[in-house]
Amino acid sequence: MSTEYMKSNGFYEQVEKTGVVPVVVLEKVEDAVPMANALVAGGLPAAEVTFRTAAAADCIHEMAEKCPDILVGAGTVVNLEQCKKAVDAGAKFIVSPGYDMAIIDWCLEHEVNLIPGGVTPAELTTLINLGFDITKFFPANLYGGLKAIEALAAVFVGHRFMPTGGVSPDNVRDFLGSKAILAAGGTWMVKPNLFADGDFSRVEALTADAAAAVREIRG
Repeated sequence: MSTEYMKSNGFYEQVEKTGVVPVVVLEKVEDAVPMANALVAGGLPAAEVTFRTAAAADCIHEMAEKCPDILVGAGTVVNLEQCKKAVDAGAKFIVSPGYDMAIIDWCLEHEVNLIPGGVTPAELTTLINLGFDITKFFPANLYGGLKAIEALAAVFVGHRFMPTGGVSPDNVRDFLGSKAILAAGGTWMVKPNLFADGDFSRVEALTADAAAAVREIRG
């Protein structure tokens, strides 16, 4: 089993082009499509829907079925049951805060796009030797942020990261400017209080600001 399919199917390229991947927590299925539409309209056509709520799989299904322009995946996937449920719902990628060998083996066998998490040299050594070129770095703010990532990148040459946790409008340009960063995961444009009343215009506006930052730094 190999990770080569992720390099050849355009997944990494799509994530890098997006630059900032919104990390979405949804409690209600009826919010899924408006959220996806707001993200696409704002210029970040991707959503990492976290498995922190009972509605996650249904939200992924709604986005996958009704919003063809968004790259929808599942985040906070910590066991194989969640992973299979997410893929069955239509998730195009899986993101884990850490890594689990059952998830890795299943995703590689079924050629499911996967970004596992690792923050220590030992974890990265394991994941790199399994063939992963990209790993999630979470929580980035507590594990040293960009300085830690660049120190690791100097040792693990060519490896790249997707930091999440503590990424904000104040530092996202710093992250995006590093060659060690494939993309950053962000929550500030999709905070639940922004759309609690069913109005997603603030989500779209903050998404547009983030997309502008990506263009500013990466062209």
